[in-house]
Amino acid sequence: MLLAIDIGNTNIVMGGIEQDKIVFQVRLATDAIKTSDQYAVDIKNLLWLSDIPTSAIDGCIISSVVPPVFNSIHTGVRKVIGQEPLVVGPGIKTGLNIRMDNPAAVGSDLIVAAVGALQSYTPPLILIDMGTATTMTVVLENNTYVGGVIIPGIRISAEALSTRAAQLPGIQLDTPRRVIGKNTVESMRSGIMYGAACMLDGMIERIEAELGRPATVVATGGMAQFIIPLCRRPMNLEHDLLLEGLNAIYKKNQR
Repeated sequence: MLLAIDIGNTNIVMGGIEQDKIVFQVRLATDAIKTSDQYAVDIKNLLWLSDIPTSAIDGCIISSVVPPVFNSIHTGVRKVIGQEPLVVGPGIKTGLNIRMDNPAAVGSDLIVAAVGALQSYTPPLILIDMGTATTMTVVLENNTYVGGVIIPGIRISAEALSTRAAQLPGIQLDTPRRVIGKNTVESMRSGIMYGAACMLDGMIERIEAELGRPATVVATGGMAQFIIPLCRRPMNLEHDLLLEGLNAIYKKNQR
C-alpha cells in the first residue's frame, strides 16, 4: 500500500492507496511546533484507527508547501514505516511540461493537483484549489502547465474582515440564505460566500478569454464543496485530487 501525504498550511491529508484505489483518507491539523516524534505518534495512531498495520505500507510519497513541518513529517514517517519517502520537488518526474519563469518555484501542491486532474480530464483545464489560499492553475494540451492565479483564501478573507473592522464580528461560513442580507452577519456571509463564487465565475471567464477557447474546470480543496454550488459556471468537484496526483507521480518515479 502507498502512503500518500500532502502537507498544507492548514491541514495535512494522509491517505492509503492500493491498486489505484483510495483505501482510507484522514486529516490532521498542521502544527509547526510539533516534533518528528509527535508526528510519528499521530501517523501511527491514524494508521491504527484505519486498521492499517505499518507492515502493509510498502511506499510513501510526500508533498509539502510548509518547509518547517515537512522536516518533522519526513522524519516521523521514516520512524514509523522504516522507509525513505519520495518527496515531490525539483527533479522528480511528473509528466508536466512546466512553462513558468522559474519552474522549481512552483508549489508542489499545484503540481500534484495538475497531475491528478490529468488522470481523468483532457486539457485545456482550469484547476481550482480552495484551501488556505485559493489557487487557479491552467494546463493546456501536451500536459503544458502555463501558469495561474493565487487569491487570498475564503477563511483568510473572513478573518481579515472581522479583525480589521471594529464593528464586524467573526462568523461561521455557512451557506447564505439570500444574497441581500437582513443583518450584519447575513450581509458578511453573503459577501464572503457569494463574493467568492462570483470571483471564480469572473476569473474563469477572463482566463478563457485570454486562452481564446473554453476549458474544463476542476475544483478541489476544503472550501470548494461550499463555494462551487453557488457558482453559475459548471465545475467538476473532486475531493481526492491531491491523493490521486500523488499516486500518479509515485508510479512515474518507480523503476
